Amino acid sequence: MSGLHLAGPATSRAREDLTAVFFGGVRPASTNEETLAEEIGQALAQAGYQLLHGGYNGLMEAAARGASSQGAEITAVTLIDKHDTWGAFNPYATASVHLPDLGTRLNHYLAHADLVVAMGGGIGTLHELTAAVYYATTVRPVPICLAGPTALRLLAFLREEKWLYETPTRPLGFLSTAESADAFRSRLTALRTAPIGGA
Repeated sequence: MSGLHLAGPATSRAREDLTAVFFGGVRPASTNEETLAEEIGQALAQAGYQLLHGGYNGLMEAAARGASSQGAEITAVTLIDKHDTWGAFNPYATASVHLPDLGTRLNHYLAHADLVVAMGGGIGTLHELTAAVYYATTVRPVPICLAGPTALRLLAFLREEKWLYETPTRPLGFLSTAESADAFRSRLTALRTAPIGGA
């Protein structure tokens, strides 16, 4: 990983240098979810976050468009050998990081995250979300917010089927939800008063 890891863990950075990681699919479940992703991007930028995302279209592009409208730095994080296959980055990416494999890519996202936001998507988004939840329960309790009806249905299923449950050694206080842009802004306000890495 030499030369690829651009900064230290989020816990070692100043509060002003906030990074939000956005996970969302290339095929939005609805125009309402796409609008929500854009509003989330705007809210993140207004709260002082830069954005890390996959760099491609769909919900990622919508979040990047919202963040860009507020002047945020937007970094696309992709794989060296997949970029040509996956296509051009969305027009809002201001920087890019090309990494050798999925593990390094996920580690890059999570080591830099002050906040993870996840919306609906395909199997890739599901992989990213489950990696983030596992990271938050075992490495560092980075706040994770699931937003929009698709992600909230997934969370309900995971809880109901006991794929996700709280124990004394694995608390889930880092996990929150937002049904709307207003609810998401309220979550951001709460995070501003919490310590870095707290929920």
